[in-house]
Amino acid sequence: MVRQQREEIDISTSLAEVWRVLTEKEREILRSSSSIRNFKRNQLIYLEGDEPRDMMCLLKGKVKIFKEGVGGRSQIIRMIKPIQYFGYRAYFAQEEYLTNASAFESSTVCLIPMTVVMDLLMGNSNLAMFFIRQLSFDLGVADERTVNLTQKHIRGRLAESILFLKDSYGLEEDGATLSIYLAREDLANLSNMTTSNAIRTLSTFAAEHIIALDGRKIKLIDEERLRKISKLG
Repeated sequence: MVRQQREEIDISTSLAEVWRVLTEKEREILRSSSSIRNFKRNQLIYLEGDEPRDMMCLLKGKVKIFKEGVGGRSQIIRMIKPIQYFGYRAYFAQEEYLTNASAFESSTVCLIPMTVVMDLLMGNSNLAMFFIRQLSFDLGVADERTVNLTQKHIRGRLAESILFLKDSYGLEEDGATLSIYLAREDLANLSNMTTSNAIRTLSTFAAEHIIALDGRKIKLIDEERLRKISKLG
């Protein structure tokens, strides 16, 4: 991994969800073991085949989890938002990373050695339950997305992806524009379609006054109709 610039940050605030179930002694162990790294836009955080060593928590920015498919085509598996944990599943499974992670924009990540996490898990059942719930939630989301991306038509898949981005990252101050700007290729990779199909479908949505486009910006005009398209597939 490329050497990253460190940044001072309040670990207890950043890891609030985990912090609440730890004792004061465990909090000090976590605080002293954690490190902060900054990643530039498009910079890789980990690679498929790497040995997992750290649990990661995104403090600032946006991260995509993706996998290279046939012919070099990528499939975005998940989008990570602050404050979400990632990168630990492979360690629990005792396997190498099956995916890649990169910063979608300048991002700050807290890294906690998995050896430290495992020691804490062995002595704290509340912390173990936190990760059981987290993994269960992620599995449920993954199952639902698998069905949606394989059974829905192109319009339904793209509508779902737009709504997924809205629900994940929210809207700008105008209350309508997505607060994340994806290249058409990234939006296509998120929606399991070719870039040309994503471009055509976006243009169709714009012509139908469901959304408005301004470069990479997507503004929701008729969210109710978008949700209907997503639901019907």
